[in-house]
Amino acid sequence: MSKKILIADDEPNIVAAIEFLLQQNGYEVHVARDGEEALKLVEGCIPDLVLLDVMMPKKSGYEVCARIRERADWRHIKIIMLSAKGREAEVSKGLSMGADLYVTKPFSTRELITTIKRLLDQGSEPGEA
Repeated sequence: MSKKILIADDEPNIVAAIEFLLQQNGYEVHVARDGEEALKLVEGCIPDLVLLDVMMPKKSGYEVCARIRERADWRHIKIIMLSAKGREAEVSKGLSMGADLYVTKPFSTRELITTIKRLLDQGSEPGEA
């Protein structure tokens, strides 16, 4: 069964590039254009990983991350925050809210795919939580 990934980002060019590469690598991809839609999709499909833009309409990535981490049945979901804001304060905030990784834009989409594979494989190895 393929892993499910939710891309929550309001920038169509970023979404299109990442979605294409993820699908090429065998992932089931869902897309949300704002924070509220992201939470609805998490509820509906329970993804293995969320690529979460920090600055989105309706709810910020920080708010979505916090809501995901509040629920025990969603704590296994890996979260990679994406942001043009790369200052130490923003990175620290994202990680302290429960993100597994914080990636600043612009980024290499191919490197991001490699990072996603590594993060998802960590949870599937014997003895890993």
